[in-house]
Amino acid sequence: MSNILKKLAIFLGFAPPLACAYPAYDFVTENGSQLHLVGSIHMGTREMSPFSADLLKRLKKADALIVEVDISKPVSFETPDNLPDISQRLTTEEYQQLIQRLDELGLDIDTIATKPGWHAALVLQATQANMAGLKSEYGIDYQVLQAANKAAVPIIELEGADKQIALLQQIPDNGIPLLKDSLEHWQDNDRLLKIMVKWWLSQRPIERNLTLPYGMGGDLYQLMIANRNRLWATQLQALPKGNYVVVVGALHLFGESNLPELLKENQATTRYDNGIIQ
Repeated sequence: MSNILKKLAIFLGFAPPLACAYPAYDFVTENGSQLHLVGSIHMGTREMSPFSADLLKRLKKADALIVEVDISKPVSFETPDNLPDISQRLTTEEYQQLIQRLDELGLDIDTIATKPGWHAALVLQATQANMAGLKSEYGIDYQVLQAANKAAVPIIELEGADKQIALLQQIPDNGIPLLKDSLEHWQDNDRLLKIMVKWWLSQRPIERNLTLPYGMGGDLYQLMIANRNRLWATQLQALPKGNYVVVVGALHLFGESNLPELLKENQATTRYDNGIIQ
């Protein structure tokens, strides 16, 4: 994931909220496929495990689980480690911000000094989440994937790990814009994590206008969020008729060119329900 969520708003709000305590939207496509579109958080707290019994019930009845990438499979890739020192790729002020955040997280500058900017951003974001008590094994995608494997529900990847790495490599200047964005919106990202965790810990759905403190804009938003949403909308509309649970990062469900909006614009939706939790 200038900011990762630009204008967050509730999706039109035409229908009553779903009876589920997690961010989810139901669609019926033109060919009659049922999509249960779930907004995931990739790292979670211990209290988020096990995940919603209602979601598990839906998953077991699904013809397939659709995710960005199947993180239940081993993934290995090599990150370049021969770039100019990070101090040469940032302004003096940005470099001082980076040093401050690394100190707060207990990380050594040498671990990212000659890595791509996107690698440094991901290390910072993951460590920030870990310091806030979030773990990958409690993330919704990981838990749902484990449940799908146990129940023998087929898994479909929208992208896969290789495509996600290729996407990060498309960020100009070896990913420095993503690192700058992470530094600029550090506190906002911390608040965003807490809000998304609260969504999954809420006891009941509440229909309301949502606002998030963090939003990615400009070319970075188009590359990391909007363009992917457009591709996913096309993929989801082309699915064979069936019943699918679709789990993607919650940020893809909000903001400009969000996934539900694109599905609706392309006339793929004949029923639009919305369930948002506080």
